[in-house]
Formats: sequence, C-alpha cells, structure tokens
Amino acid sequence: MVRAAARNNAEWCAAMSRSHGLMSEFELQAWAAPARTPVYYPDAVTLVPGVDPATLVKRIDATAPGASVKDSFADLDLTETGFHVLFEAQWIHRPASAPAIASDLAWDVAGTPDTLRAWALAWDDGDGNADLFRPELLDDPATLVLAGRSPGGRVVAGAVASRSDHVVGISNVFASDGGPDAAWPVVLEAVHHLFPTLPAVGYEHGDGLEAAVCHGFEPVGPLRIWLHD
Repeated sequence: MVRAAARNNAEWCAAMSRSHGLMSEFELQAWAAPARTPVYYPDAVTLVPGVDPATLVKRIDATAPGASVKDSFADLDLTETGFHVLFEAQWIHRPASAPAIASDLAWDVAGTPDTLRAWALAWDDGDGNADLFRPELLDDPATLVLAGRSPGGRVVAGAVASRSDHVVGISNVFASDGGPDAAWPVVLEAVHHLFPTLPAVGYEHGDGLEAAVCHGFEPVGPLRIWLHD
C-alpha cells in the first residue's frame, strides 16, 4: 500500500507542477522535477525503497532555495548531499468500505476558476499562498478540488482528491473552524460518493495524523521530508 500511496502522491505533485508550467519525469525509482516546484511541494518523490541518494539529487536543482525530497520509505540518508530532515510523517490508508460520519455541510467539486479561487482563499486562510492553486489545475482529469460549504454557500472546509489506478489520494485537508477533525466528515462523504470502490490514502503527522486515525485511517508506513540546507 505504501508504494501505491507514494505513486499517487507523486502523480499529484506532477499535476501541481504542470499547472505551474513545470515539467517533471517519472522513472522506475522516483519522480523528479529538474526546476524548483511550487511552494510546499517536493522536487522528488521516491517510488521504491533503496534509491541511490546521489543519483536522485542529480535529477533536481538542489541549489535553489527550498529544494526538498519526499523519502517515501524513510530509508535514505541525504545528509551527505546537503539535506536535513524537515519532518517525519506516516502514510495513511482507509478502506473503501469503511463507514464515514455524516456531515452537516453540503459539498461540491470546484469546476470553474472562480470556485477554485474561493476554495483556495479558504484553504490559505490569509497566509498569502492562495495563488498556488491555478486555474490550469482544473484541466487535470484526475484532480478534484472538494469544497464543503456552509448553509450560506461559503467554502468552510475541503481537500484535494487525486485519483490513480488503485487508490484516491487525499491532501490539503482543511476547515475554517475545527481543523482537520471538522473537515474529514464532509471530505469523506464526497470521496465515498465520487470514488465508492477506491481506498483512500495520504500522509499526515502530528494533530493531522491523530484526526485522520479518528476518522478511520490506519498508519501504514513512515516517510521523511528532506530539505536542502
């Protein structure tokens, strides 16, 4: 399951990079982008254990500020190539058949630049990074931006769902009030409706991991995010 989750996450990172006009490439061992990816997104994601660190780092621009690697199996040592561990996390998995708590929020899929912008502003919550989610992202058929709405129609929760062959990846989970614990009911309701036969995967750490476990996810393996010094 970790390999499926890592591949799904790499495909989502590739979609986000394409929406910013950046090219990237999948090889057997890892996905990588030769130019710096958008903020919060890694420059490389390992797809199998035991990747050679030096070969991986050569595929990215490690000289650019913020260069990072998602070590999907937490088995690399990138210190000799100038990286340090930014944080550790857990891949998570939720069976398609697992029940979800009913939500009192309506939901829809952002399908226009205006609705995507409203979602991005709610997700960003004033941090200044709402432009990360560009209209070009709507052209990706495997990416669905899920918006949970208040009775008045305002976006108050949401996530990104990234479909691949065998799983659907969930990322960018948020709620304006109550954090991920408040977001998961409406997100899972939408995912169950849109992808009834696909298990859900993603990765979380800290309070986000605790909330995901409370909503039926199981930790299935560690990962690390390495940041270049």
